[in-house]
Amino acid sequence: MTHNNFASKVKAGNATIAIVGLGYVGLPLAIGFCGAGLSVLGLDINATRVADLMAGKSHISQFPDSEIRQLVESGRFQASTDFAVVENADAILICVPTPLTRHKDPDLSFIEATARAIAPHLVRGQLVVLESTTYPGTTREVMRPLLEQGSGMVAEKDFFIAYSPEREDPGNEKYGATTTPKVVGGLSEASGKMAAELYEKLTNKVVPVSDADTAEAVKLTENIFRAVNIAMVNELKLIYDDMGIDVWEVIEAAATKPFGFMPFYPGPGLGGHCIPIDPFYLTWKAKEFGRNTRFIELAGMINTAMPAHVVSRLAGALSRKHKKALNGAKVLVVGVAYKKNVNDTRESPALEIMELLREEGAEIAYHDPFVPEIPTTREHTSLAGMKSVPWCAEEIGRYDAALIVTNHDNIDWELLVHHAPLIVDTRNVLSPWGDGDKIVKA
Repeated sequence: MTHNNFASKVKAGNATIAIVGLGYVGLPLAIGFCGAGLSVLGLDINATRVADLMAGKSHISQFPDSEIRQLVESGRFQASTDFAVVENADAILICVPTPLTRHKDPDLSFIEATARAIAPHLVRGQLVVLESTTYPGTTREVMRPLLEQGSGMVAEKDFFIAYSPEREDPGNEKYGATTTPKVVGGLSEASGKMAAELYEKLTNKVVPVSDADTAEAVKLTENIFRAVNIAMVNELKLIYDDMGIDVWEVIEAAATKPFGFMPFYPGPGLGGHCIPIDPFYLTWKAKEFGRNTRFIELAGMINTAMPAHVVSRLAGALSRKHKKALNGAKVLVVGVAYKKNVNDTRESPALEIMELLREEGAEIAYHDPFVPEIPTTREHTSLAGMKSVPWCAEEIGRYDAALIVTNHDNIDWELLVHHAPLIVDTRNVLSPWGDGDKIVKA
């Protein structure tokens, strides 16, 4: 298939898109492309997830089961664990995890495994697009050789490769896969144009950049910007606390300036797949060029220290207000998702906080209407299987303190204020109730 044939098929709605990884990035893409009239072949190594999707069951809270059933019933979506189906696709989008190792080095094992799995099934003229966040050079230096070796073909001659960073924000009702501009960069001019033509079918704005390395750098820059600024307000919070100044009031007032200021907010630590992880991909790559990423590393130190700060604030509040030690105290953690109104627990600071509380001898439970049971994670295996407790006056009253980590909108906060003997609030969600004797900001 030539570049012109590819463009014609996409424009006519006759193209088939294979999406590898049906998680928080891949599933919204699948829904978006199907909505644009294209056919989607979804691939995932999780057989249970594939079976659930084909049965019309959603694993992401922002997409109800009814939407998944409609997707399947449309006939434009099929999910499978068989990578051979990519032979039937015009474009293959790779949306797999890119975590860090315990030493904060990039873990590209999911990208590498995916490239090896699809390479034997590549056909001439296909476009392969990596969406997973990674360091500049990954598409060119890691993925291209694996695809060429496994397929026996030559990239940019027999098939095409591009990079387009995912920009998903779970729970964001305004910006999603079809409403967020897409940055695209190819290994060649031809692959860049093909990627742009593909994503123009998905969203109303595509932003071409000069190459894949630049596109990879764009995504890292976006997340580093957020990580550094969140670290700044987290540090300001600690300083202002010592001065008796409410950082939330400071930020609210500063945000009234119509230029030169953008509000960021402190919290119990960073969560989600992007901000806690992605900046360290650049830190690792920069060493190859003899550069130190001092801002990134300092921001990482501040942000990763926040869970311990929260636990310290809770221990101090228990001691001051109830003459009780954290050791032996009963603590209710409110919210374990990494952000409000989603069921995503990836890198959630709540999990780190719960581990720290256990280490200090506290008896812990949690409530989260979006997370009925804590899933298995690589870093917090001891918490897997814990179930959310009911939200009622009797249950809330059983605990010595409640610790608000995630400020879901559908939680009855007034019930908590009335029945918890002590509340430590890391999200300023209880500001309507003022600074009562039982409410401590952390």
